[in-house]
Amino acid sequence: MTLATPTQPIPLPRTRAQMMGVAYGFGAYLLWGLLPLYFVLLAPTGPWETLSWRVLLSLAFCALLLTVTRGWGRLLAVLRSRRLALWSAAAGVLIYINWQVFLFAALSDRVLEASLGYFINPIATVLLAVLVLGERMRPLQWVAVAIAGLAVVVIVVFYGAVPWVSLVLAASFAAYGLVKKQHLGEHVDAVSGLTLESMWLTPIAAAQLVAVGMTTGITFGHHGTAHALLVGLAGIVTAVPLLLFASATRRVSLTTIGLLQFAAPILQFITGAFLLGEEMPPERWAGFALIWVACVVLMVDVARSERRRRNTTRRS
Repeated sequence: MTLATPTQPIPLPRTRAQMMGVAYGFGAYLLWGLLPLYFVLLAPTGPWETLSWRVLLSLAFCALLLTVTRGWGRLLAVLRSRRLALWSAAAGVLIYINWQVFLFAALSDRVLEASLGYFINPIATVLLAVLVLGERMRPLQWVAVAIAGLAVVVIVVFYGAVPWVSLVLAASFAAYGLVKKQHLGEHVDAVSGLTLESMWLTPIAAAQLVAVGMTTGITFGHHGTAHALLVGLAGIVTAVPLLLFASATRRVSLTTIGLLQFAAPILQFITGAFLLGEEMPPERWAGFALIWVACVVLMVDVARSERRRRNTTRRS
């Protein structure tokens, strides 16, 4: 009987591992879909201060998890690999960009733009697979990308604004998922990975906190016990879905991750349009409708590809 090394996932039967991966992924996206409501409750804390607390408290939470699970050895094993350390730093930068833009959207009545970005994300993932991994797109994937491009044009021309929040969120998280899947997922456990990402971001978070203190002022601890408790939960609220996401990427394909992702933007869309009452003129509805059509085309393509793969496996 062979034992897993500290930096390798625990061997599981393929079907059980995939089921766990799907559950982890869905849990991550469900929590991310509800995040805008949490961030709204943090007012008057702004996006810069909020991000700083997310990073610092995530690091503290991960350090606690490593202590409880006796995982410091796994972390040190990862740090001994220069390649893994550098890729974890790259993942940290990508998730920092994603967090900051998402916080800006959530705290400035642009939750619908965030939702649009995460609807675009699976299509961005397909494009990255082509541009970075050299994969060839199937005809339906080309159709989905073309429809998504048309949606962006419709929003720019008729709504009168470039959806930069949506595009940055889609690009940064697609790239983050690619790094986690291709370079870290098989070698770095979820807690060690998030610990390293948070560790690389700690100097940036500390600098931001100092800047906030010298300008608008720190809000944490100055707006009552309830507010302080909510801000204090930022580490757990940040870390848990990311840990679930990392666990999912180690067990299921990037395509499956992309399909599970739709849970988050659906919840964000409901939050922005119906709970927070953000503006939804006809032009924005048209853009969203086109993106939804592109997502359906992409899902049809995935289903057809999976069916062909299974038929080929049976014949062999």
